[in-house]
Amino acid sequence: MNRVYLELGPKKVFACSLDWPGWCRIGSSEELAIETLTGYEPRYRLVAERAGLPFSPGDPVVVERVKGTSTTDFGAPDAVAEADRAPMDAEEADRGIALLRAAWEIFDEVAAASPEELRKGPRGGGRDRDRMVAHVVEAERAYARKVGVRHKPFHGDREARDRMRGELVEVLARPGGSVPVPGGWPVRYALRRTAWHVIDHIWEMEDRRD
Repeated sequence: MNRVYLELGPKKVFACSLDWPGWCRIGSSEELAIETLTGYEPRYRLVAERAGLPFSPGDPVVVERVKGTSTTDFGAPDAVAEADRAPMDAEEADRGIALLRAAWEIFDEVAAASPEELRKGPRGGGRDRDRMVAHVVEAERAYARKVGVRHKPFHGDREARDRMRGELVEVLARPGGSVPVPGGWPVRYALRRTAWHVIDHIWEMEDRRD
C-alpha cells in the first residue's frame, strides 16, 4: 500500500506519498493529482533504486487530507500533514536520508549532462540549467534553517554546499518527530519537502533538455 496524503489548495491538489519522500505530484483535482503521482512511479523508481531500496509501492491509498494555500496553487507543497508530526525511528530516518542522498546524486548527474540553455516552457518561462542549480541550492539553504541549520549564501561554492548538506543530514537522521527549532518544520516534513524540491527539478530539467 502506498499511503498518500492530499494537500487541497484553492485550485490545485498535491498528492504526496508518505512512504516515499519526494514523490509528490500536482493536479487540478484529487483524481488527477493521484493519477499524475501514479504516472511518475517509473521515474521515482530510479531514485529508490539509486538509494538501494526495493520499490513496490502498491496502489495509492489516501490516508489524510490537509488544507493547502496559494503556494499549493503556485506549484509547491506548503502544508504539514499530521502524519509528518509522528515520531520517526532510526530505520525510517536512514531510509529517508538514503533517498535524499540519491536525489542529490541524480540531480548533479542530470545537471552535468544537460545544456546550459533549456527548452522554454509553454509560456516561454523556466530557468536555464545554472539558474536552476542555484535555485535548488538556495532553496535548500532556506529549508535547512527550518531545522536549525544556518549557512550564508554559497555563490557556487560546492564545498560549502556539501558542508551544509552534511549538517542537514545530521539533523534529519535523528530518530524522533520533534520540531528542532521554534517555528520550524517537523523532521519528517523537512525531509519530504527537501527531497521533493530536488526531485521536482530533476524531472523538470530532464523534460526541458529534450
